[in-house]
Amino acid sequence: MLCGRCFPTEGVRHPYLQHRYTESRQRKTNVNSTHSAAALQLESPGLGVSIQDRGRTGHRSIGVPVSGALDPLFLAAANALAGNPPDAAGLEVLLAGPLLRAEGGPVRVALAGEMDARHIDAAGERRPVAVWSTVTLQPGDRLQVGSPSGVGYLAVAGGILTPPQLGSRATYARAGLGLLPASLPCTACTSDAREWIAPAPLLHPDGPIRVIAGPQIDHFDAVVREAFTADTFTVTPERDRMGLRLAGPPLAHNARGADIVSDGVTLGTIQVPADGRAIVLLADCQTVGGYPKLAVVIRADLPRLAHLQPGDGLRFRFVDAAEAAAARAEAAHRLAEWIAALHPKGTAGTDSAALLAANLAGAAVRGDEDDIEPQAFNANPAP
Repeated sequence: MLCGRCFPTEGVRHPYLQHRYTESRQRKTNVNSTHSAAALQLESPGLGVSIQDRGRTGHRSIGVPVSGALDPLFLAAANALAGNPPDAAGLEVLLAGPLLRAEGGPVRVALAGEMDARHIDAAGERRPVAVWSTVTLQPGDRLQVGSPSGVGYLAVAGGILTPPQLGSRATYARAGLGLLPASLPCTACTSDAREWIAPAPLLHPDGPIRVIAGPQIDHFDAVVREAFTADTFTVTPERDRMGLRLAGPPLAHNARGADIVSDGVTLGTIQVPADGRAIVLLADCQTVGGYPKLAVVIRADLPRLAHLQPGDGLRFRFVDAAEAAAARAEAAHRLAEWIAALHPKGTAGTDSAALLAANLAGAAVRGDEDDIEPQAFNANPAP
C-alpha cells in the first residue's frame, strides 16, 4: 500500500507540464521582483476553509497524516492560472468561502472550481469574478467567495506564505497544524499584469470509481466482492476531510471476521467495519486502522471523491496496476492540455507550438516507476 501521496504530475514524465510550470509560467506570474510583502486579511473565514498544498509527507510513521488538497488537480489548476508551481499553498473551500481584503500591495488570486465570487473595490463597487480565472485586488479591495459545488480552490500569485510546519503549510486541524490565521502573508504582484482565464472548466471523468484490491479482500466472499461492484452506494452526511461513510447493501465479512491487527492505511482505503458499511478514507485520514480493507481507490480517481455530496450515488470497479498507471498518466495529460489552453482575458488560443514540441502523444510514463500504484492483490482470491 502507498504510504504517501502526490500530485498526478509527480512521477509522471510529462515534458509539457514541466514547460508550463517553469519559465513561461513564471513570466506570467508578474510577482513583484522586490518580493514586497502583502497580505490577504480574513474579514470572514467562511466554513470549511483551510490552507492546503501537496501535503505533509514523510511523517506517517509517527502518526501524522499527509493532509493536503482533497482535489490536487483543481489546486494545480488554480496555481497554473496564478503562475505558481502545482504544489503551492492555496485555500481550499468546502462549505462557504471567505471574505478577503488585500493589504500592503496588489494581490492576484485565481479561482478553480464551481463557486461564484464578487470583487468589491475600495469604493464599494461590486463586480462578479468568473470562475477559472484570475483577478487582481488592489489594497483595500475585497473578494467575497461563495459556496462551491463540491470543493473549490483559491490560489495567490507567489503562493500563501504561512510558515511551514513539518515541511508543509497544509492545515490539519485535529493536531493544530497549519491553522488558518487572520492574515495570510503573500507577495505583491505588479498591478499592470494581465488577467488569465480558462476557456472551459477542468472536468473529471465520469463512471465508476476505480479501485485495486485491498490487502484483506480475502475477508469477503466472492458474492460480496461481486455486490461491491454491482450495487450503487450512497454518500451519507457522515463525511469530512478524514473520510466518508457509504450507505448501501451491507458488505458482510466471511469467517475471517471484521477485526484485524491494526496496520497501515492511506487515503483512498475502503475499510469495512463489523456493520458492513464501507468507509472511504480521505486526505486527513489516520495512519493505521483495524478494519479489513476491501479495496483502495486509485490515485487518478481520488479527486472525484472530494466533490461527492450527501445523497450522491457511486459505484466501484476493480482494475489492475497497469490500468491504474494509465489512468494517472491520462490525468496528467488532461491537466497539461487544460493548462495549454489558458490565455489572457480578451484573447483566445492554445499554445500550440509548445504543445506540439512537448510531444504530448508520447509516453507519459515509462511504466516501471516504483511509485505509480501499489501492487494490486488478487481481486478474486481462492476462498
